Amino acid sequence: MDKGCILVTGGAGFIGGNFVSHALKLGYRVLNLDALTYAGGPFVLNDLLRHPEHHFINARIESREIVDTLLREYAPSAIINFAAETHVDRSIDDPGIFVQTNVVGVQNLLDAAVHYQAGLADNESRSFRFLQISTDEVFGSIEGEAATENSRYRPNSPYSASKAAADHLVRAYHTTYGLPTLVTVATNNYGPMQFPEKLIPLMIVKAVREEPLPVYGDGENVRDWLHVEDHCRAVLSVLETGKTGETYNVAGDNLASNLDIVRKICAALDRRKPLTGGAPHEELISFVADRPGHDRRYALDATKLKTCLGWKPEMEFDAGIEQTIDWYLENPDFWKPILGGSYDGHRMGLGKVAVPEVSLARAANG
Repeated sequence: MDKGCILVTGGAGFIGGNFVSHALKLGYRVLNLDALTYAGGPFVLNDLLRHPEHHFINARIESREIVDTLLREYAPSAIINFAAETHVDRSIDDPGIFVQTNVVGVQNLLDAAVHYQAGLADNESRSFRFLQISTDEVFGSIEGEAATENSRYRPNSPYSASKAAADHLVRAYHTTYGLPTLVTVATNNYGPMQFPEKLIPLMIVKAVREEPLPVYGDGENVRDWLHVEDHCRAVLSVLETGKTGETYNVAGDNLASNLDIVRKICAALDRRKPLTGGAPHEELISFVADRPGHDRRYALDATKLKTCLGWKPEMEFDAGIEQTIDWYLENPDFWKPILGGSYDGHRMGLGKVAVPEVSLARAANG
């Protein structure tokens, strides 16, 4: 059944790619706009490009002319923005690109959406939606009860600050221009096709290569883990039945310390792929200098999403992590080219901001 056309930005990345696949299976036609930065690429797109209802456009969300053309020619009923720079360590090293994509890019999409909706017929205008994908990191480190949709934003990294700014813009465009917006705020995602700079895939591939497993600080930083398939179901539920102007938290109900996660991965790999010599993988764990400004604990309350829209996570974490490990073991063609090319697993986020050489030259010349 044809459910209509949606514009998905960032659909060649980890979460966006999984969502595009999910939406296509359910009968949506998908326009997939992605810049194909280091974290998105051919592997994610391979199966999607063969689907007759998937149309891929290689461009940035800041490209207003391209966004306007797509909206005009394909008349989507919604825009879902997954496009973002997402890795905290990279934001510490180079915050500028995070502001450019996560703030300026979102503002460009919002402007295009306002212009597009103004030209729609009344019934199409009423059904149009703009959905922004956000992160639990906007709430900063959580002490005590989990954050609700009404909790105060207190971002502590350039990444989370850029996402918080985008969320505020989305809400402002709803109030000021009447744009029918929605925001989903999700906890840490995991699952197949995640770029191996994030904790779970990085630990898997390093353990497979029998390399040290770097754990920041004491490893007791707590995160909630949400399987990407559960996240995709939540996003589609919010798109189809959520109330415009509202925010919905999406949580996996799997709070665990980073160290506990690494130990789970080690135990699973002990059973699947023993180390040379037979030692336990846990002996590879190496505690390293902590990330600057490292939030101690994230926790979201997803009661609103569960009670109002009937969503709940279906993937139990132990089963999900086992599935994820198996996927990386079975798909070295995904991660080996990455480690041999755009990213070799090195440490980032040590607190040294990248300064463009041109800026230094200009400063030297007065």
